[in-house]
Amino acid sequence: MLLTDKTAVVYGAGGSIGGAVARAFATEGARVHLVGRTRETLEAVAADIKDAEVAVVDALDETAVTEHLARVGDIDVSFNLVSRGDVQGLPITEMPLDDFLRPVLNGTRANFITARAAARRMAERGSGVVLTLNSGSAHGSPMMGGTGPADAATDSLVRNLAMELGPRGVRAVGLWAAGIPETLTVEKLGKVNPDLNEAAIQGILDHLSSLRMTRRNPTLAEITATAVFLASDHAASITGTFVNVTGGMFPG
Repeated sequence: MLLTDKTAVVYGAGGSIGGAVARAFATEGARVHLVGRTRETLEAVAADIKDAEVAVVDALDETAVTEHLARVGDIDVSFNLVSRGDVQGLPITEMPLDDFLRPVLNGTRANFITARAAARRMAERGSGVVLTLNSGSAHGSPMMGGTGPADAATDSLVRNLAMELGPRGVRAVGLWAAGIPETLTVEKLGKVNPDLNEAAIQGILDHLSSLRMTRRNPTLAEITATAVFLASDHAASITGTFVNVTGGMFPG
């Protein structure tokens, strides 16, 4: 198994992607810590994972994140999948300031806090990997509000972390993933754009697949398999970059 004897902390583990990643990590032998703000969703994921640890921690709370990792001890993998509060479907010129800034501020804060806390502990041991995920919209996507700037901040943070941490044995890597059919539901997308219905979502998926070099949308299983590989020692030479799991929508 690729992650045998590794300890992984997954932030946002109660979400659809976070839960799937946590399960995949556990299947590959990792000891998994499920972290999020809602105990019920975390417990639902924990029911599928033997000996999973559950912690209700707000990734925006610097003290809470640091104290939690002190309890975890040695950590090999940190993956931030926390939701940022993106609002989409409006032109930037029509978007309220708070809705535009929310994903930028929340995403940057959560990624910085969790990455810094984990990297400090990893650097002491000389090994570890900090993972993150965004949609790759920094390259330009209309009607996405603050999502593009938020992604750009994350992209830059990962690359700068990699340059500083590489000499100390720690990697920083990201995944670009957008339009995963299993995660695009009316319930979830309604929080981003309340005007969407099933037909509109299918239209979005069809449009996204038409833009991809592969002409197909990535599956959740493909996302988790890529995350497992990047977290493993098989990817020991990969750092400071984003792996494009969008089917070629954005330049890598």
